[in-house]
Formats: sequence, structure tokens, C-alpha cells
Amino acid sequence: MNINKNKTIITKSETTISWYIVDAKQYKLGRLSSKIAYILINKNSTNYLPYQKGKLKIIIINSKEIQVTGNKNKQKEYKRHSGRPGGLKIEVFEQLQKRIPNRILEHAIKGMLPKNSLGRQLMKNVKIYPDNIHPYKNHKLIKLNIN
Repeated sequence: MNINKNKTIITKSETTISWYIVDAKQYKLGRLSSKIAYILINKNSTNYLPYQKGKLKIIIINSKEIQVTGNKNKQKEYKRHSGRPGGLKIEVFEQLQKRIPNRILEHAIKGMLPKNSLGRQLMKNVKIYPDNIHPYKNHKLIKLNIN
């Protein structure tokens, strides 16, 4: 009997959604965002497939207290353009952290996800809050330790 051993066996993943919570106060921006992107893509799972999204959601609290190393809080720039002539707006990390602290983490995580429809779907599974107040208290939250 000749059996082809070069086949990939795809198992049905669990139907329950895992909810993770991360406190951004203790972590650096790059380390935190790369680990979250890694978990979102589901690379830490044994049944990882690059074209499937995992059944998990990640809540990030205290985003306004995220840390960066060196002089990045005065030197790191975030650019956006309105599409009109002269519409380039440049903002430094410190100013953006005071104004919209969630945008810093969104920008970092989004840059580490695939640049296609899967990446856009995965980004919807991340919820970022500037304080430790969030509306997901009734879910069974698993504290995510990133070290």
C-alpha cells in the first residue's frame, strides 16, 4: 500500500474565542507590538496556517504609558498626509502620546501584520484603551505575559 506522506492535515480549530489582556505600562513599544503581532497571526499555535486567522482577541490597556528607549520620544515622527498639496502633517511621539495614545500602538502593530485583507481582519481583533478601563470585564480574560 502506497501512502502519500506529503499531505497537510488541517484540523478544525476550536470554536471558542480566547480573550487576552496586556498591560502596556510595563513594556517597550517595539517588543510589545512584535509579540502581539506574532500572537495575532497565530504563529504560537501548533496548527498555524499563514492564511487562517486565529480565534483570539487581544485587549491592550494603559496605552498612554507605553515606553520607548533612547530619545525616541523626542525624535520619532509620525507622518500623515491629507492628499492635498502641502497637506503633510508631522507629529512627534510625545505630542501624539498626549493627543491620541492608541494610535501609536495601532501604527506599530499594523506595520507588523500582513499587508492584505487578512492583516485588516486581524487588526479588528485588537482593542486598545488609554486607561485600565475597558468594557470586556464579563469575558474570561487571560493575562498575557510577554517576556
